[in-house]
Amino acid sequence: MHPKDPASTTRVTWAYVGGCVLAWLLHILANLDTQRGTWSAWEAIYQATWALWPAALLGALLFPWVRWLDARALSLPALVAAHTGAALLFGAAWQLLDFAGLWLAFGPEHAGANLRKALLSREIVGLVVYAGIAIGFTAVLQARRARAGLIAAAQAEADLARAELAAITGKLNPHFLFNTLNSVIVLTRKDPQRAEQALHQFSDMLRYVLATQREAKDRVSLQDELDFVRNYLALESLRLGPRLQVDWSLDPDTLQDEVPPLTLQPLVENAIVHGVAPRKQGGRVGIVSERDAAEGVLHLCVQDDGAGCDPSKLDAAEGRSGIGLSALRRRFALDFGGRARMSISTAPDAGFRVDLWIPQPA
Repeated sequence: MHPKDPASTTRVTWAYVGGCVLAWLLHILANLDTQRGTWSAWEAIYQATWALWPAALLGALLFPWVRWLDARALSLPALVAAHTGAALLFGAAWQLLDFAGLWLAFGPEHAGANLRKALLSREIVGLVVYAGIAIGFTAVLQARRARAGLIAAAQAEADLARAELAAITGKLNPHFLFNTLNSVIVLTRKDPQRAEQALHQFSDMLRYVLATQREAKDRVSLQDELDFVRNYLALESLRLGPRLQVDWSLDPDTLQDEVPPLTLQPLVENAIVHGVAPRKQGGRVGIVSERDAAEGVLHLCVQDDGAGCDPSKLDAAEGRSGIGLSALRRRFALDFGGRARMSISTAPDAGFRVDLWIPQPA
C-alpha cells in the first residue's frame, strides 16, 4: 500500500480522531467528582476540552510531517535531531495556542499568569505528547510498508506461478500433439478411409486444446477431458489394434468435477508409449475416476500392466515420459498451492500407476 494512498490516509485520520476522543473521555473521567453531580460533569468536560484542544489540533499536523521524514530515509542522528526540534516547536505552539485562547476568553492578565505558571510543565508535557503521536504515526507507516512489501511479494510469486504454469502447459501441448499427428500420418499410408476418420478425431482434439488456450481456461469438466482422452485412444487403437485394451471405471457423479485441462492425456499417453506399445502382446490401460470420501476430493487413476520399473528409480521413471509426469507434478504444485497430490506406484514387471487427488470447489 502506498504511503499516500487516500483511502489509507482516511483510515489513519479516523483512527487519530478516535484516539483523541478516547483521550478526552479519559481526561473527563480523571477529573470527574461523582459526589458533586451534574455540575462536576460539566466542569470535567470543560477542563478536558480546554486542556486537550491545542494538542489535538497540532497532533493532526504531525502525520504529514512524520510521513515526510519517513520518505527522506534520514540517518539516525539526523532523524533524532529533526524530531527533537519538532518536539520543542510542538510544545511552543501548544503554549501559544493555549495563551491565545485564554487571552480571548479571560483577558491578557489571566493568560499571562497561566503562561508563567505552566510554562515549564506544559513544555515537558508537549514533548511527551509529541513523542507518543510521532511514534504512533511512525508505526503506522512501517506497518504500511511491511504490508505493501508482503503484497508485492505475493503478487510477484503469483505472477511467477502463472508464468511457470503457462510454460508447463506450453510444453505439454506439443508433446502429445506431435505424437498424435505422427500417428495419423502413419495411418494415411495404410488405410485412407480410416485416416479420414482419425483426422476428424484429431480435429476435435486440436479444437479442445486451442479452446483451452484461447479462453485461458484453468479448469474444464472431467467429462470434457475424458472426451478428449477417448479421441486420443481411438487414434492409438487404429495404430495398435487389439494390442491396446482399455478398462474404464468412472463414477458418474464425478463427470462434472473440475480438472486442469490436459491432465489425463499425458498419463494415458505415458501408459501406452511405455507400458503397451513396446510389448508384442500389447497390454491394458485402466482409467478410474471416483470420489475420495475421506478427503472429499476427486481421485483419478491411470495405470498400465507393462514392465514398470524399480521403485528406487522413480526419478528416472518420471523422466521416461519426457516432461509429462514431472511437468504435471510441478503444475499441481503451482496451480493448487500444494492441496492437490500426485502419487506414482510401480515395480518391475508390475506395471506403472499414477494417482491424482484434485480438490474441488466447495
